[in-house]
Amino acid sequence: MPAKSFNRSDRVSAELRREVALLVHAAVREHALPSVSVSDVEITRDLDMATIYVTALLGDEGPRATRALNELAKEFRRELSRSMKLRRVPELRFRYDDSVDKGERIEALLREKP
Repeated sequence: MPAKSFNRSDRVSAELRREVALLVHAAVREHALPSVSVSDVEITRDLDMATIYVTALLGDEGPRATRALNELAKEFRRELSRSMKLRRVPELRFRYDDSVDKGERIEALLREKP
């Protein structure tokens, strides 16, 4: 049975997800942002760029929250440089994860079918 590879970028991505989730939660409270949660983090192989996917409690407020989080990205990166043991913290880019919205729409369409 071959072992599943779990390389450095996967480990950094998992740690980054935990740390960014805490920062986003605090930012939602401090800056009166719409309620969002971190759903996934993808990081490049060279650990230079991290794309952070967020979902909103209310789907129509997701893009507004994403814009606000992108404005706070430099501040988040500075905080991460203090809390994570990385030589260079990746640049953060927030994206709205609309997969939950699409799933709800598909589910509603399936419920309509007789």
